[in-house]
Amino acid sequence: MTLDSGFWGWFYRLLYPLEWLMTYILSILHKVFVFLGMQDGPGIAWVMSIIFLVVFVRLCILPLFIKQMKSARRLQAIQPELQKIQKKYQGRDDPMSREAMSRETMKLYRQNDANPMSSCLPALIQSPIFMTMFYVLSSVRNIADGQKEGYGAFTRQVASDIDNTPVFNIRLSSMFNSVDASGKVTIGIFIALMCFTMFYSQFHNIRRNTPKTAQSGQVYRSQMMMALIFPFMYIFSGLAFPFAVLIYWLTNNVWTLCQTFWQVRTMPTPGSPAAEDKEKRDYKREQARRKREGLPTIEEEELSEAKKAAEERKNQPQRYQPSRKNRKKKK
Repeated sequence: MTLDSGFWGWFYRLLYPLEWLMTYILSILHKVFVFLGMQDGPGIAWVMSIIFLVVFVRLCILPLFIKQMKSARRLQAIQPELQKIQKKYQGRDDPMSREAMSRETMKLYRQNDANPMSSCLPALIQSPIFMTMFYVLSSVRNIADGQKEGYGAFTRQVASDIDNTPVFNIRLSSMFNSVDASGKVTIGIFIALMCFTMFYSQFHNIRRNTPKTAQSGQVYRSQMMMALIFPFMYIFSGLAFPFAVLIYWLTNNVWTLCQTFWQVRTMPTPGSPAAEDKEKRDYKREQARRKREGLPTIEEEELSEAKKAAEERKNQPQRYQPSRKNRKKKK
């Protein structure tokens, strides 16, 4: 049974235009890499096509990521205020208290231009793309075997080329239960790398980019627990995916990890350990710039401005409050 005929068949059929486009993008990328001299290693050409497909998709949604990143910074910055609101209404389950808590929370969001749902937008966009990629790469074997008609750029000949292409010690369409021991090791390594990159991306962001005042409480502990548990889902899902999907998924996770490093380093949340490190780096960079250009240091400039302000206050004429003469009381 093919994916487009099962329970989720209607959804994959709904994504057909995107699937059709995906086949042509992969085919064009493959031809480009073969033209660049990878015809002796067709497996590498297809692997590079999948990797660059990830790069293309992530570049397309990069503006959304930047918007989500700014919103996430604002959400993390107001965590102490949110904890105060939660503590204020802790143990009060009556409807009026819940309504008041919700009203104060929404007011805090509006005042800080923070939207909790904005962080989900890139994931919502990536989900159909991932499902499309999963369908396209999973359908290769069915098209090559004649169980399914070709579509887009995936003719039976192209599907057979992908299906029979060796990559490392397995094929792109290979799955865990259909390979020998060495193939299982290769897939296991990819799944382990997928788990690690996803875990460390979340752990690094939570640990380094959360304000110190918010690094306590139930919310913080729940985030750390999810960062530890959620990646293990890859172990079960990765065993059921073709190797080509694992390449796509690992590349996507590596991109996310690098993106997280860049975000935490360049745009940290105020009050977080990463923000403190950035302030130190900015301070050293500014001092080095002043030294190169022969300018006074930051401390010297602050001292000079303080002396100037003191001199201005000293030279400013004194204003005397007129006093009222005591008048003799009439007898």
